Amino acid sequence: MSGYGKWVAGSKTKWITLGVWIAVVAVLSLVWPSVNSQVVNNAQNLPDSAPSVQAQAVAEREFPSGSGVPALLVWHRDGGLTNDDLVHITALYGQLEQQPLEHQTFVPPLAQLPPQALQASLSEDRSTIVTPVLFDKSAGSEELGDAVTVLKDRVKAVTGSDPSSAPATGSELSLRVSGPVGISIDATGLFKDADVALLMATVVLVLVFLLLIYRSPILALIPLFAVGFAYLAVSPVLGKMAQEGWITVDSQAVSIMTVLLFGAGTDYCLFLISRFRQLLKQEESKGRALLNAITQASGAIAMSGFTVVLALFALLLAKYGAYHRFAVPFSLSILIMGVASLTLVPALLAIFGRASFFPFIPRTPEMEAARAKAKGKPVPPAKHLRKKGVGHLVVTRPWAIVGITAILLGVLASFSSEIKFTYDLLSSFPKDMESREGFEQIGEQFSPGELAPVKLMVDTQGKVNGDDIKVVLGGLSYVDTVSDPQKGAVNPNILGFDLELKMNPYSLEAMKHIPMLQDTVEHALLDEGVQNAQDGVWISGQTATQHDTKEQGERDTDTIIPVVIAMITVLLLIYLRSVTATLYLVATVILSFFSALGLGWIIIHYILGTDAIQGSIPLYSFVFLVALGEDYNIFMISNIWKKRKTMPLKQAIREGVNETGGVITSAGIILAGTFAVLASLPIQVLVQFGIITAIGVLLDTFIVRPFLVPAITVLFGKRAFWPGKHTEIADAAPEAADGQP
Repeated sequence: MSGYGKWVAGSKTKWITLGVWIAVVAVLSLVWPSVNSQVVNNAQNLPDSAPSVQAQAVAEREFPSGSGVPALLVWHRDGGLTNDDLVHITALYGQLEQQPLEHQTFVPPLAQLPPQALQASLSEDRSTIVTPVLFDKSAGSEELGDAVTVLKDRVKAVTGSDPSSAPATGSELSLRVSGPVGISIDATGLFKDADVALLMATVVLVLVFLLLIYRSPILALIPLFAVGFAYLAVSPVLGKMAQEGWITVDSQAVSIMTVLLFGAGTDYCLFLISRFRQLLKQEESKGRALLNAITQASGAIAMSGFTVVLALFALLLAKYGAYHRFAVPFSLSILIMGVASLTLVPALLAIFGRASFFPFIPRTPEMEAARAKAKGKPVPPAKHLRKKGVGHLVVTRPWAIVGITAILLGVLASFSSEIKFTYDLLSSFPKDMESREGFEQIGEQFSPGELAPVKLMVDTQGKVNGDDIKVVLGGLSYVDTVSDPQKGAVNPNILGFDLELKMNPYSLEAMKHIPMLQDTVEHALLDEGVQNAQDGVWISGQTATQHDTKEQGERDTDTIIPVVIAMITVLLLIYLRSVTATLYLVATVILSFFSALGLGWIIIHYILGTDAIQGSIPLYSFVFLVALGEDYNIFMISNIWKKRKTMPLKQAIREGVNETGGVITSAGIILAGTFAVLASLPIQVLVQFGIITAIGVLLDTFIVRPFLVPAITVLFGKRAFWPGKHTEIADAAPEAADGQP
């Protein structure tokens, strides 16, 4: 490590290191596209083997005229739509037939009907009507957004007003675009608008925290400089990979990647910076101090980064696309950030030297004395480290600390069993979002199921009458309306039905009815003598897709969590060479994760009033918290492991906790703060993720790392190193405790 330090931060090589980073970033930025230019927000999430995906393929083959992704135009006027309103709607659909929008696949022939014919489609109070426009499912969200913008311009021209800007409820004619197309456009817009705001808020937050904690402008800029260079390197690499089709990147992944880079990246920088500052108070030569800091800290930094990289790579095992797409951007960003913290940061510290900490420059006692003498001031007394502190409390009251912290975390963890989950994307939108306003109007004036009807297709093999099936479907308690059967274009024995449910088609309740619907129809076919009925029933639509999303997400969670735990366990075993320590380190981080979930649920549900959290939150939070939580444990334990070779174990624990306490606390505050920035966004899934992850980081920072883990180490004593051996060093003199002279 000493040789490596000279190579990246020597008197001459420090400039080479800086020059290489500048050259690499400049070349990559010039020749490869940025990751933001390659974002795809409509990538398929479910595998081709998913029942809803297979059903969609059948729908497109047999019922092409009704295939596509629907945009639901929700027209509303308090007091009732006028005849002129209906004339304008039919005129608009006449234009859409004659001059289709980009990616438009189908519109109902409303223009061929007299306006009075639309009366039957009005809501009971005649205030609302819903008309569909279908688009190609391969169109991206931005392309759909452009098409809807053109649509709204046509509405302005036809009506002579701007219904899209009118209040959702009122005496003016209003228009809200909802349905899958409207939801997709709004979701993309939220993330697109959030990117710049998120980046700026994260940078400002990290800068403010660094200035408050270290009170040095140069030191505050060094981590940001390193993270910025890492981001500028990651962005074109990911952009090139996406351009070549090796990976797919979406806006959500880029947003969270930015937070991860600044949060975790700053942590790695601070691990080295804090060690450098400690050694500058003992070593007059800044070069030797930096080399020693690199030697002592780089192993823990590399191990911490490698742990996070492997944990994030485990997301490649996911079958659900959104999870799978996170793996490469997240792990690659941490890998490059780890390289930057071990090369660029040492070079910058070598360049600035002690001035990095200006105006509070760390000096040895001899240097302080010489400086005071040169200024004609009295020599300052030697500063002694405090005997007391968290480390002292841990080694003197280990049983009490383990009991109190375990009970506290256990009680919080118990609330995690009460969590309710949702897969309703609309619930994560702001209430004034266009697609959500449109959906609420549909729910109030019609059946909520009209927002996204279920498409049921049945292969009758010519043995069952379609009207009989319609009767069966109409008798189901959860079905509001059933369309007349349609014959398949390729196979006339395949009949299609459009079902509107009585509840929100995105709700958990609606999703539970999908397997029930499948079973009901299969049994009806079997009763009529249809062979292999289970292979002749297909269900497509948003509710079926959400059901498969839930099933696939739970499968991925059950697969990835054990893999992450196993990988981290193996890495800790290799690094610590202790089965005992590895087991309790992993156990404490898992306990911390469930405690974060429990406390997060208390805040999200009981304080913020949210009924359920998004179903993807546990997996995302687990991967981040378990991997990042071990970072702090590794940094502290590596310090204790090193010290116990030269002093009694209790003294090593006491000094290890006290020495790492400041840097881990500051790093944890910064990391939690960066994740908490997500809570400022108008996207509930990111708000919930940010809250739970920030809570988990704070629990690790202020409870698990300073109290629980070292207290357990004290209780295990030499058994903490099993199967390795620990040779206890004779007690140091009382006055030498905690490093005092």
